Amino acid sequence: MSRRPHAAVIGVAELPPQRTTEGVTTLEMIARACRLAVADSGLTRSAIDGLMCGPQVGETPQHVPATVAEYLGLEPQFADIVDLGGATGAGMLWRAAAAINAGMCTTVLCVLGNSRDPRNVPRSANRNPIREFDVPYGASGANQAYAMIAQQHMAEFGTTEEQLAHVAVKERANAQLNPDAVFYGKPITVADVLASPMVMSPLHLYDVVMPCGGGAAFVVTAADRAQSSPHPPVYLLGAGEKVTHRALSQAPRLTTSPIAPAVEHAYRAAGVGPRDLDLMSIYDCYSIVVAITAEDAGICAKGEGGQWVAEHDFSATSSLPVNTHGGQLACGQADLAGGMSHITEAVRQLRHDAGPRQVDDVEIALVTGNGATMSEEVALILGGAGT
Repeated sequence: MSRRPHAAVIGVAELPPQRTTEGVTTLEMIARACRLAVADSGLTRSAIDGLMCGPQVGETPQHVPATVAEYLGLEPQFADIVDLGGATGAGMLWRAAAAINAGMCTTVLCVLGNSRDPRNVPRSANRNPIREFDVPYGASGANQAYAMIAQQHMAEFGTTEEQLAHVAVKERANAQLNPDAVFYGKPITVADVLASPMVMSPLHLYDVVMPCGGGAAFVVTAADRAQSSPHPPVYLLGAGEKVTHRALSQAPRLTTSPIAPAVEHAYRAAGVGPRDLDLMSIYDCYSIVVAITAEDAGICAKGEGGQWVAEHDFSATSSLPVNTHGGQLACGQADLAGGMSHITEAVRQLRHDAGPRQVDDVEIALVTGNGATMSEEVALILGGAGT
């Protein structure tokens, strides 16, 4: 019987188990195991473009793959957490093979590890870059980090607070056609944004997403099974992913994000480019993110994001609608489900089920996701039934 192999394991390593590991962090254990496994494979670190971790890394309660990648000096095109208890290792292997077969990456490093210190050293004492180089100097929290990105964009390219204010204004305008939006019935002006309290210079209150409660979900099936769906199917045509850092102090750059290589990979997989887009459903936790995403997605030149968001029409009737549901700035950010709302809106648009905010003749949509401080980025190209 012939069997088609899906992927191959080419390197392994295991640290001898110890009853206690005083003075050693989980990240150190992970790094040692990874170094040995990569050496056993005959590869170098630069060949690793995928990373899978377990959910338990004592140095961080979230953004685990980014924290591990940052510590190892990796910038993976695919990163994931597997949380299956004792089945986690086995679950990683087939997921790694699936990612490789999907064209997301070529070589995945899968790692699990934990330290055991009976002295119960506080996690904050662990040697994590964000704890060493950011938090001690007051660089803590998303508002501060995105404000630094906005300040840098202004310093490099002359972007203004007024230009960024247009993002919130235009997304609020879109939200007036979405009764489910938190800010439905509450349009604003540029003057309103600039008059709102300064949260962290140069970001005003209305430049910043409002956290709220909520949820979102979607169902994925094989393309040949989708034909029996009660709705027109929406196809995944291409995807890209990139992780470059966790701590802002470790970012390769502040005004170009990992969305640039992620979008490039998605475009290439889908066989499309910026001019083929009919809709942008893009992550918008802060106004500056929309401007930088427009640049990194090739919609406008680098440095022109401020001018683009100020002059471009975001509405459903424009040449390239943006966040027709109002985005997270106007619809609300229900934690991680807020990011998922960009997928659900794109699906509604592509199956022509968006009601009064429906975009005419929409066939190709760009969806983006952003984690941490423009650290973990995903780009999707979705296509309607006619693609």
